[in-house]
Amino acid sequence: MVLVLCCTGWWLTRPMLSIYGNETQKVVTMNVTPETKLEISFIHSVQKTLVEEFLVPDEKLKGFVLNSTKYHSFGVGLPFMESDGAFRQEGNAFIMDDMNRHFNELNLRTGVGTKLTVTVDDQKFELYEMFEPGQKIDIVIIPRYKTFLR
Repeated sequence: MVLVLCCTGWWLTRPMLSIYGNETQKVVTMNVTPETKLEISFIHSVQKTLVEEFLVPDEKLKGFVLNSTKYHSFGVGLPFMESDGAFRQEGNAFIMDDMNRHFNELNLRTGVGTKLTVTVDDQKFELYEMFEPGQKIDIVIIPRYKTFLR
């Protein structure tokens, strides 16, 4: 009996990556490991060019680390300063590596024409097709039991 309780407790506290729209509408909940790769892509609302952000879970599996951003034009809200990371150009793309920005959770919004898409490992979620413009999207790493309560 003790073994069953211990195993159940362990299972319920395992970290899960969850994506929610409209505060409580679950898009997906999946296992998360230090090797999980997360990509957020969208069309920049001002520049009208593709932006791709590359993240991984933090070392405690409680939040996210933005490692790199790839974009195709300079403009408002896009990294460009030396303090933002290591800048390089690859063909017609600008890439900012080594950004090391930490986030407890990711709060996004769908927008008109922004084509907000999230890819977790090889699973792609075209959130702009699932939710009306202006809807809040939350991406969190939480214990499994909290996925049942939200």
